[in-house]
Amino acid sequence: MTGLSSTTTAFRPPALPKSAASRLRTPRRRTPGRPRRSVLLTVLTAVVLLYSLVPLLWLLISATKTQQGLAGSFGLWFDGDFALFDNITETFTYQDGVFGRWLLNTLLYVVVGAGGATFLAVLGGYALAKFDFPGKRGVFAVVIGAVAVPATALAVPTFLMFSKMGLTDTPWAVIIPSLISPFGLYLMWVFAAEAIPTELMEAARIDGAGEVRTFFQVALPLLAPGTVTVLLFTTVATWNNYFLPLIMLKDPDWYPLTVGLDAWNKQAYATGGEVVFNLVITGSLITIVPLIAAFLLLQKYWQSGLAAGSVKE
Repeated sequence: MTGLSSTTTAFRPPALPKSAASRLRTPRRRTPGRPRRSVLLTVLTAVVLLYSLVPLLWLLISATKTQQGLAGSFGLWFDGDFALFDNITETFTYQDGVFGRWLLNTLLYVVVGAGGATFLAVLGGYALAKFDFPGKRGVFAVVIGAVAVPATALAVPTFLMFSKMGLTDTPWAVIIPSLISPFGLYLMWVFAAEAIPTELMEAARIDGAGEVRTFFQVALPLLAPGTVTVLLFTTVATWNNYFLPLIMLKDPDWYPLTVGLDAWNKQAYATGGEVVFNLVITGSLITIVPLIAAFLLLQKYWQSGLAAGSVKE
């Protein structure tokens, strides 16, 4: 027994070659939070970045050129005459300063239309997420269907309906359709279902708060990220709205910036029309500045609103 024990103790398995030992090693686990780098994804991201920034760069450079400089210089480089400030001044004074009127019209449509659409989306999304009522599934189907319908498909029926009501060629023809945002309603519906605990609402009711007070003092602060997200979407949609004002408005004094700048652009193709491509480009640059500022200022709310509900607790 002693010999057998000593023999067993002295036995050692043969050493494996280094190549075989490396294959048998446990694979190294990747640390969470460190995603694997992808060359293809990096290249695609760079292509998308260039696709997004090159038009903005062209717009910025072209806004510094005169009408003659636009035709006689390379598009992505500056001309000899730096005329940005002169172009801005001429844009606001051309045709008795109608560009300023178009800018105020656009702000009116955004404040009343996009602001109203956001408020209605918050109210509707909160009600659909936190209250049960007959026909709720039908409302959900209608909202999803409305999201799938493009706005351009409804433009002509809307024009015919507003024409019978006598609202065409008035600001209401642009504001009223802008108050309806099916996507904003759906987004607030999903967001409110996760952002507002039911227990918190019940506690507010037990303390004697009515439904209106519960909404404004308890629910609305919790809905701030989603509200800002919907506000940004509706603001961009209303600010860039072109087709609906084009068919609804005939009076240039009620044009938004999109339709007004298009009218300036079409002057070059009309008989005896004045070519003002430098003013169209400068006006386009001025038009996008408020949108860029809004996104930069509200970026943190926008990102948190998009990520809400993505992590399950």
